[in-house]
Amino acid sequence: MTKTNLARTLREPAELVAEQLVSAEALPALERVAARYAVAITPALVELIDKSSPDDPIARQFVPTAAELEMQPGENADPIGDHPHSPVPGIVHRYPDRVLFKLVHVCAVYCRFCFRREMVGPGKENALSDGAYRAAIDYIRSHSEVWEVILTGGDPLMLSSRRMSEIMADLAGIDHVKIIRLHTRVPVADPARISDEMVAALKVQGATTWVALHANHARELTGPARAACARLIDAGIPMVSQSVLLRGVNDNLTALSDLMRAFVECRIKPYYLHHGDLAPGTAHLRTTLAEGQDLMRQLRGRVSGLCQPDYVIDIPGGAGKSPVGPNYVLPMQNTAPDAGDAASETRYRIVDYCGDSHLYPPET
Repeated sequence: MTKTNLARTLREPAELVAEQLVSAEALPALERVAARYAVAITPALVELIDKSSPDDPIARQFVPTAAELEMQPGENADPIGDHPHSPVPGIVHRYPDRVLFKLVHVCAVYCRFCFRREMVGPGKENALSDGAYRAAIDYIRSHSEVWEVILTGGDPLMLSSRRMSEIMADLAGIDHVKIIRLHTRVPVADPARISDEMVAALKVQGATTWVALHANHARELTGPARAACARLIDAGIPMVSQSVLLRGVNDNLTALSDLMRAFVECRIKPYYLHHGDLAPGTAHLRTTLAEGQDLMRQLRGRVSGLCQPDYVIDIPGGAGKSPVGPNYVLPMQNTAPDAGDAASETRYRIVDYCGDSHLYPPET
């Protein structure tokens, strides 16, 4: 983010009052929220907020509310279980062939539903120390099964292009690392930061770079945001999306369809639609699994196959992601007259996107 935009980013509840994003009466409660969870809203996102709407989907993602002070059963500071899978600081090695590499603990903007909200922002460790960084690189180098390194945090693109270039070179210099994926909100939160220098820093010999963009509403994909993504894609860096299913933001067919179509229009392949994690103080933004499955069922068939993300949940405690979309295939009783008949086959009931059922194999 440029120094000018950093200076203009809203970080204090009093600034939110001054910008008419919240009422003065809400200030005492929001001061308590801000004392626990980081607040930052960049100018690019402030401009998108409809101040006349109490239910604006952009505001719901970034403007703090007193509801964040309410803890619900099951919520905890490490809802997806990063800590048990962290062999050295900065590394999460949950799956055999890939690791998360948490370089920084700062973001351009802080989401009100963040699953790492207890670990990021002012007052937290901003970045790995030089020693911790080297230990993390050594860990990756010593584990030949690691094919992919996912740069996350925080937002890795908060680092300078010079520093990103150094990190990319370090990772690409490890023979078994073939894919470097970055998870970021920067193209949406501060599009100008995706400069020619940053794009060049992400291009590296010896490994393929992918960028996963986090956005949750089609309005986030403004002209400047689309141009920032185009700079990456035109340079040969493929992009995928990740979104979170959020109550009052994208939990209806129109909003979700518009978002997925907007990604595809930007040449970004929809990848993950995350069910909301059990992060503290986020219950007001979570949907139920049944609601998410119903939305995915509606999306299928009504919107191009290019626009279909995987609906997934991170199992609390660290067991990893699991797809939780609707099931369209239901086994039926074996219909063969002779159980020993080689031609016998279980028959299934296949449900189409309209909810109608069809037998497979079909009856003859």
